[in-house]
Amino acid sequence: MSKSEMTRRTFLAASASSAALSIVPRSVLGGVGYVAPSDRINLGFVGCGTQGLRQMIQALPKEELHFQAVCDPNKGSNDYIPWGKDELKNKIRRFLEDPNWASGIEGCYCGRDVGKEVVEKYYAKAREAGSYTGCNAYADFREMLEKESDLDAVYVMTPDHLHATVAMAAMKKGKHIITHKPISNFFMETHQTIEASKQAGVATHMFCAADQQATPQLCEWIWSGAIGDVRDVHNWSSRPFWPQGMAAYPTESVPVPDGLDWDLWLGPSPDRPYHPSLTHAVFRGWYEFGAGALGDMGHYSMYQVFKIMKLGMPKAIEASRSQYWAIIDHMWQKQENRVSYPRASTIHWEFPAREGMPPLSVFWYDGGIRPPKPAELDADGEDLPTEGMLFVGDKGKILCTFNGGRPRLIPKSKMDAFTAPPEKLPRPIDELDQWIRACQGGEAAGANFEAITPLAKSLSLGNIALRIDKKLTWDDAAGKFSNSEDANQLMLRKYRPGWEIQGANA
Repeated sequence: MSKSEMTRRTFLAASASSAALSIVPRSVLGGVGYVAPSDRINLGFVGCGTQGLRQMIQALPKEELHFQAVCDPNKGSNDYIPWGKDELKNKIRRFLEDPNWASGIEGCYCGRDVGKEVVEKYYAKAREAGSYTGCNAYADFREMLEKESDLDAVYVMTPDHLHATVAMAAMKKGKHIITHKPISNFFMETHQTIEASKQAGVATHMFCAADQQATPQLCEWIWSGAIGDVRDVHNWSSRPFWPQGMAAYPTESVPVPDGLDWDLWLGPSPDRPYHPSLTHAVFRGWYEFGAGALGDMGHYSMYQVFKIMKLGMPKAIEASRSQYWAIIDHMWQKQENRVSYPRASTIHWEFPAREGMPPLSVFWYDGGIRPPKPAELDADGEDLPTEGMLFVGDKGKILCTFNGGRPRLIPKSKMDAFTAPPEKLPRPIDELDQWIRACQGGEAAGANFEAITPLAKSLSLGNIALRIDKKLTWDDAAGKFSNSEDANQLMLRKYRPGWEIQGANA
């Protein structure tokens, strides 16, 4: 069969058996820079909440992508939590060039009907008829995967507890996967999803600021010895912005809102009554549904740390956390929290020597906690920023924004005297473009699942350490903690019958 005779579907069928490409490369279709409809990646988009819609309007203009279906267990409601009043509504209005979009709806309006409407209104603008009705909407991602048989890829924007469940189901059907961070909020699911991606042979990516332009710059500075051997890295975040530190699940009875399939929202998690404090942005604070401040923000910053410092798995992790006491029956009583992340915490990972680099300590701080201010900032009359990253070497310090941006030696006098090494490392392209390139048979995305294995697993171990009041030692060869069976048990999710991920508890 010649290239001109090869249709898109026959190419896909021929490729599937060898787990190769699932998109026809442009060399088959001809025309450099031309994006034919047959060259586009048919996409199923799962998760139409606030962050999902923000990601959707960034991805829709990509000519290589075709949004074929959207999915969310919520049909549509206006009770979501935006970053500011009308923040998301105004973004969508500007994107659609429609100042009246959702003008009659108070609150933050999201859900699968909203996702479908945004897709179809955007695609309609490019058609002479000014209309488009080709985006299907589903409550259940499993139904979407069955009915939309010609999907090439799935974009996962659900709450954290569903990331691995959706990704695994899609990869089993040979679909490329791109997901918001984390891969999962449970360690063993993270491990199993990574292993499954290797077998599936599909393009994967986890959003984690893998296109940060300062990262190769920091590699060049630190690898050339700008501050000597780096012994410590400090990273601090102002998160969480959502409630955390709850000592128990809510107990009051609240009816499930019309249009929300609560069973599908729970997915693999054990049955429990619906309550609005479990859903939308608030899910992040619960062990069962979210990954806390570290899972929400740490992937954006620690991706840079792991890359710059060439990190593998840690050998030890230790954490401390805020406590809460309440007056009950005129007595002080410590509130034992076994269900949610603390209001503030610190985590310390110890990494062994590697590739000519000495052992390294990495410190994470959240909830308003920051590391001690370096004397170098005192010399410049500066304070530590609310969020930031600090590399501490034998011969100096580098201060950056939270995810490694705008690096500078401190104090200012050292930066003024510094001659940066020549640029030798490539600068990354947009991370969504990295994944699209991988889907089309090109270079793997920087944050493909296999490449970020140490990052994803180490952050998951950090969240386990938050729940264990001792220093934990990690045996990577055995894949478990060597000094705490309680910690090992926290690596596993307890599944609802019928929602088990094959091999996840192995």
